[in-house]
Amino acid sequence: MFTGIIETTGTIIAIVNEGGNKTFTIDCDFSDELKEDQSLAHNGVCLTVTGFRPEGYIVTAVAETLRRSNLDALEPGARVNLERCMLMNGRIDGHLVQGHVDLTGLCTSIKDENGSWLFEFSYDPGLGHLTVEKGSITVNGVSLTVAASKPGQFSVAIIPYTYEHTTFKFLREGDLVNLEFDIIGKYVKAYMRG
Repeated sequence: MFTGIIETTGTIIAIVNEGGNKTFTIDCDFSDELKEDQSLAHNGVCLTVTGFRPEGYIVTAVAETLRRSNLDALEPGARVNLERCMLMNGRIDGHLVQGHVDLTGLCTSIKDENGSWLFEFSYDPGLGHLTVEKGSITVNGVSLTVAASKPGQFSVAIIPYTYEHTTFKFLREGDLVNLEFDIIGKYVKAYMRG
């Protein structure tokens, strides 16, 4: 379980294709603090540390994860948002995030708002996912509040701190992002469907 509050960004050092899976070697500020079997969110995708190399730690994404996320499109040198799993003895600063990406979306617009940024995203509404104004959404692992919402579209306002300390500063129109919809909304939707 995560909160969507990004600790740092990491750099992908190497990628190895292994059948339908991809193994990533990643370096970050806290690589030397990690241990095997530890869960980390990578652009919002929960992956398990499976080993270490001198240049960083190792995680593997299976075919299902690669289909649902933007990890398959990453290349060596790419930056990813990183968050270690939540401690149950502290405050939850973001919202409850599982690290289970629902689908990818597309960045459709970035507007400089003179001190903040308004990012707009689109996604396939045919899969039944939805956002609500002032509700929670996770974009590439970052816990955010929905500023505006329409079927298949939403926008979020990004403060300077988030912009500078996550991969939002590298995001461009047309980029693919990982989306995890609010867990409470998902349960309500499933309940309503019966």
